[in-house]
Amino acid sequence: MSAPTTTRKGLTAWRNAVFAIFFLSGLSLASWVARLPEMRDETGLSTQGVGLVILSGSIASVLGLIAAPPLMARFGARIGMAGTLISVSLGLVLIGVGGSLAPSVPLIAIGLAFAGFGNGAVDVMMNVEGAEAEREIGRTVMPLMHAFFSFGTVAGAGIAAAAAALDIAVFAHLGVIAAIIAVGAVVSVRFVPHRTELGDPADAAQSAGGAGRADAAPRRPLGERVRDGLRVWGDVQLLLIGVIMLGMSFAEGSANDWLTLAAVDGHGLEPAAGAAVFTVFAVSMTTARVLGGPLIDRFGRVLTLRVLAATGVIGLSMFIFGSELWVIIVGTVLWGVGASMGFPVGMSAAADVPDRAKAAARVSAVAIIGYCAFLVGPPFIGFLGEQFGLLNALLVVLALMVVAGLAAPAARERTGKPGATGVEEHPDATGTSGGASAAASDA
Repeated sequence: MSAPTTTRKGLTAWRNAVFAIFFLSGLSLASWVARLPEMRDETGLSTQGVGLVILSGSIASVLGLIAAPPLMARFGARIGMAGTLISVSLGLVLIGVGGSLAPSVPLIAIGLAFAGFGNGAVDVMMNVEGAEAEREIGRTVMPLMHAFFSFGTVAGAGIAAAAAALDIAVFAHLGVIAAIIAVGAVVSVRFVPHRTELGDPADAAQSAGGAGRADAAPRRPLGERVRDGLRVWGDVQLLLIGVIMLGMSFAEGSANDWLTLAAVDGHGLEPAAGAAVFTVFAVSMTTARVLGGPLIDRFGRVLTLRVLAATGVIGLSMFIFGSELWVIIVGTVLWGVGASMGFPVGMSAAADVPDRAKAAARVSAVAIIGYCAFLVGPPFIGFLGEQFGLLNALLVVLALMVVAGLAAPAARERTGKPGATGVEEHPDATGTSGGASAAASDA
């Protein structure tokens, strides 16, 4: 077993740095989305045109997911995360310029491509770092990290709403957000340890002292590492983890895009009530992610995922078939709780391999599968909803959650509980013992 990567203080700083990266990613996404109506009016885009422009960001996001492992292999996690978030910042500036300063649809599309690529790539990198920190800390913290992404989206939406109410131009608003993200990224990654197994240069890791460690073996050639990354697609267990994430992500994405309309058109609620139902879903999901880590530590990934899948199925059934308002609301709460941890737990499971060099490629693979649900799910549900009604279309989501529950055993712990690589006591920088287990009680 290897010694813990950092002191107790270093582990806490590492964890908080990953929290910050998740928050910044959520902040960037919500900031431009919330100003979309104004950008549409400035450029004269139709609804279909808006969809096509957003498609440029979606395609770039997938490219970012694919590019993340070779980028980490070449530049390391620290430079990779800072660089991709700076790409997001550049994209926000271009979106702001094209959205208000010099209205231009092509400029908005280019900006969305930069932002989409950066967010797609950093999504893989921050999840790999989150899984690494989780292992060393000794407690499940990945759901809480994803909750910080949700906190970022709430903050982004709130700031954007205030900016719109104060009639602050889109360019000025997004310019400030871009600066916050760029500075925040550069500052945050300083607290992420150098790790040669994740692509950081060995000499940098050696010079990092207590902030990281260097492996004795030199890094393998880039091409060899990239080829190894492609081989993960032949891992059946990994693909089943992707199935879990596909089902849970479909449930989450469908709620984000269609829950309000389903409540209004399917159940006859007023628009304000429909918006309130969606708020209930968002709060339920975020709360479950904040509180979910200890449950996973207590009961394990498999049982937790099975219970959550069953909870989601019950909730969706209540929402689809219920007629009373209280049934719809309770069903929405259970739907949100059920879909809450499939994505973060799937990321942890994908990264749970003894060979840490394979973690990035595995996380990238399941992220691509999971994000397919976010990209393909909304139009697919929309098509079915047009033909059979939105409530009936949601039966597909229910079926996928059942499949996700059946695939839960694929997420079983492979290398022990988080932090299993560092549970032995080793002297830290101050000469006291504790390492990861000490950090677990303090992080």
